[in-house]
Amino acid sequence: MGYLDLNLNLTSEQVALKEEVHKFAAEVMRPAADKLDKCASPADVIAKNSVLWDVLRQSRELGYHIRALPEELGGLALTPVEQNIISEEMGWGSAGLSICMGAGSMPYAFAAMFGSPELIEEFVIPFRDDKKAEHIGCWAITEPQHGGGDQLVIGSKRPNIPLIRHDTRARLDGDTWVINGQKAAWVSNGTIATHALLHASLDGTEDPRDAALFFVPLNLKGISKGKPLDKIGQRDLNQGEVYFDDVRLPKHHMLVSPEMHEYVTDVILSAANGGMATTFTGVARSAFEEALTYCKVRVASAKVLKEHQLAQKRLFDMFIKVESARALGRAVNGYNAQTMPPEPHYAMAAKIHNTQIAFEVANEAVQLLGGNGLSREYPVERIFRDARAALIEDGDNDTLTLGGSRYLLERYV
Repeated sequence: MGYLDLNLNLTSEQVALKEEVHKFAAEVMRPAADKLDKCASPADVIAKNSVLWDVLRQSRELGYHIRALPEELGGLALTPVEQNIISEEMGWGSAGLSICMGAGSMPYAFAAMFGSPELIEEFVIPFRDDKKAEHIGCWAITEPQHGGGDQLVIGSKRPNIPLIRHDTRARLDGDTWVINGQKAAWVSNGTIATHALLHASLDGTEDPRDAALFFVPLNLKGISKGKPLDKIGQRDLNQGEVYFDDVRLPKHHMLVSPEMHEYVTDVILSAANGGMATTFTGVARSAFEEALTYCKVRVASAKVLKEHQLAQKRLFDMFIKVESARALGRAVNGYNAQTMPPEPHYAMAAKIHNTQIAFEVANEAVQLLGGNGLSREYPVERIFRDARAALIEDGDNDTLTLGGSRYLLERYV
C-alpha cells in the first residue's frame, strides 16, 4: 500500500503523476544513489561511464528538466501541488540527485524569464530539446567567504543592513562585462555544469551595494573549475569551485539588474528554500518507511520489533514528524508560488523545520535498525548522512533562523 496522501482533491492526472515520479525514484534514482554513494572518489561519480548520466538522460526523456520553464517555451505548466509531488518523490529517491536535477535547470529557467530573445534562442531552446544531458546548469551563488546566509543581505538596500559584497565582481567595459572572482566548492553541479546562474556584485557604480544576476556559459576564456568535493553525505551530488579570471561576457547576458536584484533574490531564495523543504519531506518519508518495513520483520527479544511498545512509539513519532513537514512545505510553497512578492521567512521556516525533521527521523531510523542502521548494506545509513548535510546547505539553519527573524520583524513590527 502506498503512502497515504491527505489531499483528497488530487485529480486522477495528479495521482498518475505521483505514481510515475515514484516509479522513476524507486527504479532509477534510488539504485543509482546507492551505487554512486559507494564510489571510491567523487571523480568516479561524474566519470563518463557513471550511472549518473543514465539518470540525467532518463529524467530528460520524461521531461523533468523543463518543469520550471514557462509554458510558452514548452514548460510543463505544473500547479504548485504538482511541483510539490515531484519534489517529494524525487527527495524520497535521492536528495543529491534531486538537487542535481533542480540546480541543472536554474540558469535556463531564469534566462527564459528575464533573458533577451537572442539569449533564449541560443541557450534555452537547446536546453529544452536536450535529451542527452549535454546542457547542465549550476547556481553559482555561494563563495568561500559568503555562504547562503550572507545572500540574505548582499545587494540589499533595506535600512540598517550591513554592507557585504560578493567576492565575485563584474565591471562594465564598453559592451562587455568583465568578471573576476571565485564561487565555493559547494556549487551544485559546479564541475560538470555547462552554464551558470551567477550572482556578482558590481564595480564602478554609484551604489556599492549594487549586485546583479548573469547567465554565463562556462566554456568562456578565463573560467576554470576545481576538483569535485569529497563529502560526508549527498555523495551523488557533484559540487566544486568555479573560478573567473578576466572573463568577458556580452552585456545582454545580465539577466537581473541592481534595481530588481533584491526582489528577484527573495524570489530565488523562497523557491530554493521551499524546494528543500519538500525534497527533505521525501527524505524523511524514505527513512520512516525503511524503519517501518524493518520493524515488521526484525525479531528482537523473542518477538518482532513492531510488537515492542518503544518501537511503536518511535515509529508513530516519526510518522507525525513526516506529516508535519509535508503539510508545512505544501502550504508555504502553494502560497509563495501564487503570491508576489513571496514571503521568504515562511520558506526559510519550512526549510529549517523540514531538514531538521529529516535528520531526526533518519536518526531514529538508524536507532531502530540498531547495528544494521550503521551498515552500508542498508539505505538508512546513506539517508542519515544525506539528511545531515541538509542542515548546512542552501544556508545553514542557524543563519537562516537569524535571517528569517529579520524578515519577520520587518514584516510585522
